[in-house]
Amino acid sequence: MLDIGRSFSVVSVAEEQVVQDIARVSGDVNPIHLDENYAKNSIFGKRIVHALFCHNVISMVLGNHLPGEGTILLSQSFQYKKPVYIGDVIETTVTVKQVLPKEKYVLDTICRNQKNEIILIGESKVKWKENP
Repeated sequence: MLDIGRSFSVVSVAEEQVVQDIARVSGDVNPIHLDENYAKNSIFGKRIVHALFCHNVISMVLGNHLPGEGTILLSQSFQYKKPVYIGDVIETTVTVKQVLPKEKYVLDTICRNQKNEIILIGESKVKWKENP
């Protein structure tokens, strides 16, 4: 059983290769992610990293660390507060918010950049049973 307040954090770098890999796997080849000339005329002024970057890190935490092996994702919601730029260092933290019946949990998710600015806030609902 997970206790309310338990958390796990991981730091990831939004590297160029990650952007290329996400574009290849997802098919999202939006030039805002891949073309510097296009992006410099955008509202961001430079290329931004795919939203899947933060989603993937959250998924990795859920499946490998908190709750961990055997986690089944039931639902997620996210709000983006700021873009992630190539080279940003992102700290992702998942925290147990609520324990529900039938081995279900509500987890807060938050991503912050190297300036400690909130990039993403969200919530994940999961089903997880601890293996003896």
